[in-house]
Amino acid sequence: MRKGERRKLELLQIAYRMFLSKGYENTSVDDIIEAAGIAKGTYYYYFESKEQTLEEVIDMMLDHEEEKAREVIASVIPVAHKVVGVIASFRPDTSEAPIKEALHETENIIMHEKIRSKLIARIVPLLTEVGKQGVTEGLFECDDIPERVKEIVILSNELFDGPVYTETEVKVFIDTIERILYAQPGSMGFIAQLLKD
Repeated sequence: MRKGERRKLELLQIAYRMFLSKGYENTSVDDIIEAAGIAKGTYYYYFESKEQTLEEVIDMMLDHEEEKAREVIASVIPVAHKVVGVIASFRPDTSEAPIKEALHETENIIMHEKIRSKLIARIVPLLTEVGKQGVTEGLFECDDIPERVKEIVILSNELFDGPVYTETEVKVFIDTIERILYAQPGSMGFIAQLLKD
């Protein structure tokens, strides 16, 4: 890693920690500059704005989540569990709630949509790989796998983005996933128990 890349990563890590401890809205560019011990010009050499810093912090989080998803894919767990594991890998840790909350602020709606698109772009190829494994093993009987898993990601993102969902919604979600993938009825039923834990 080159010196400039290393410095930018250090700044992102400082911003990440500050966004977690103080919240995005309560962290100023000056706070990041002071914590990093750099000149304002150095900060603006790497980032155009605090919003760009937030976007790159989230990219860094997505990199980490993608690594976790790849570990799930490489594991020896059943394919149905891999589908859930890959999706779950892209959920922020509870400690990262302040960053997630920042994306739900009205002024960050464009950023929220941008991050949502990035999430889909990262997760669909990974889930496609799992879906193809499921077809090979005879668990799923479908084609058009990238489009099917994209629908599953969108559904799960919408349903589980907030803290509240009903037992019936979970039941319908499981049924929908099984139908999308042409999986055996009940084969994804374990999801209900995972959501209770």
